[in-house]
Amino acid sequence: MARAPLLQLTDIALTFGGDPVFEDLSLVVQPGDRVALVGRNGSGKSTLLKVMAGLVEVDTGGVVVAPGMSVGYMEQDPSMEGCATLGDYATSGMDPSDAWRVDSVAEGLKFDPARDVNVASGGERRRAALAKLMAEAPGLMLLDEPTNHMDIEAIRWLERELSQTRTGYVLISHDRAFLNALTRATLWIDRGQVRRQEQGFEHFEAWRDKTWEDEDMQRHKLNRKIKQEARWAVEGISARRTRNQGRLRALQDLRAEKAGQIKRQGAAAMALEAGQSSGKKVVEAVGLSKSFAGKDIVKGFDLTVNRGDRIAFVGPNGVGKTTLIKMLLGEVEPDQGSVKHGTNLEIAVFDQARAKLNPQTTLWDNLTTDPSMGVSGKADQVMVRGQPKHVVGYLKEFLFDEAQVRAPVHSLSGGEKARLLLARLMARESNVLVLDEPTNDLDIETLDLLQDLLGDYPGTVLLVSHDRDFIDRVATTTIAMEGNGKAVTYAGGWTDYRNQRAADEETAPKVVKSKTKTEAPKEAAQTGLSFTEKHRLEELPDVIARLEAEIAKLGELMADPALFTDHPVKFQKATDALLERQSKLDDAEEEWMMLEEKAAG
Repeated sequence: MARAPLLQLTDIALTFGGDPVFEDLSLVVQPGDRVALVGRNGSGKSTLLKVMAGLVEVDTGGVVVAPGMSVGYMEQDPSMEGCATLGDYATSGMDPSDAWRVDSVAEGLKFDPARDVNVASGGERRRAALAKLMAEAPGLMLLDEPTNHMDIEAIRWLERELSQTRTGYVLISHDRAFLNALTRATLWIDRGQVRRQEQGFEHFEAWRDKTWEDEDMQRHKLNRKIKQEARWAVEGISARRTRNQGRLRALQDLRAEKAGQIKRQGAAAMALEAGQSSGKKVVEAVGLSKSFAGKDIVKGFDLTVNRGDRIAFVGPNGVGKTTLIKMLLGEVEPDQGSVKHGTNLEIAVFDQARAKLNPQTTLWDNLTTDPSMGVSGKADQVMVRGQPKHVVGYLKEFLFDEAQVRAPVHSLSGGEKARLLLARLMARESNVLVLDEPTNDLDIETLDLLQDLLGDYPGTVLLVSHDRDFIDRVATTTIAMEGNGKAVTYAGGWTDYRNQRAADEETAPKVVKSKTKTEAPKEAAQTGLSFTEKHRLEELPDVIARLEAEIAKLGELMADPALFTDHPVKFQKATDALLERQSKLDDAEEEWMMLEEKAAG
């Protein structure tokens, strides 16, 4: 028996600023759907999510949500007015019986619910919005770039949670690995048209390329037919004027069809050009140590960076990746150790904070007031790798239209700001590129182009990223910063690093310290477990402790004798939650006992 859809859009039309965003749009989201929503920056992905959430009113058409179904939308820039802390925001409007969920989610997403909203970063605010959504547990989740500004540990936690949920969701993300792991269907927005394929994102690019290939073939056939009919009109119309008016009208229809075709947006005309070649040795760091407020960033760290290296720095947020790069560049002094630079270094930096962009001035001004580009003031040209180009023409190469050139930077989307920063970066020659979170907000096509450019770039690249797929495609060396001053160098990208780390842990000699008789066999016996089982055995005590704490909170809530009589719905929700956590606790304890027995042989 077919199930009723969670949400249905029928014949939707929406116009912004005189331009249609969607026309005759119809789509259905079914129970259990795991949908990737993809498209170029500016194609309307976020707008479509807001239409689904009922936050944007359409011009015509219908939006129908299944009876009793709740739809939750993760805001990219949530308003926290009236909330003192991130936790206050995350639990706002929530039944007290459900508020315990926020603490559980906050632990996985790695943000502090007690943090003041006035000092919280944009990434922390977004994680609080995601925690609020997940704690509310709606029947359909609409997730707009949930992994932006999230470190890999938190991304993998979210990936596990979403892979286990039965809740349907529609997901916008630039993170290929995340999309590949989670999605089973794809919605593709292209020039106002929304297509659906019942396969996950891993099949998207082949589908897109085949669609465009078929479209190009149809366009070629149409052009050929127009030429044939136009030749007939010129050569034969005088002899058959009355009899062939219908054929002339058909020719006019063909020309109207061609005129009505919407041209595909091309890729940004990005280019990287190295200046003079740097010396073979770019940076040599010996014995670097650095700490802030008693927290070790690195201890006794050595690194040699040679010309042409592509080095990725990975690790949790706040571990000190950007600080280490600044030490390597000479911008931050180490507490101990030395850094020596090679010759002829020309360094260009893409910073994740977009600090080199002035949000209050226009795109034009942001390109023409940077002395490093050889121009200042209100010039109408910008020096692009030694050649003058008109500002408007150069911005068009990065897919900005003429109307945006005089707009303030703060009016741009995240992806547009990233493209503007790339335009500044690529206007100059360089032989060392420092890319601090370059993938945030960029669409897949722009990421592909950036990856190809980095592959051909003859200089050196220092990269900070939480995008596992991008690291795999770009990096030749990965430096894993694991906290407490530990930074380890691995050959290859993210997958290579994880495989080598797992192999190292499997083959590392087991150090058995003096223990009681009951402790020693336990540690020695764990060598019989697989890596995954060993890791699971190590994390299960924390899982059990968290479940016990949640059960205790729910028990305190249900101890109120007035809850059952005054708030029966809340009492039932608390009861259901208690049963759910108790079941998970039983399963976790049973799994722990099974692994312990296996470890003991």
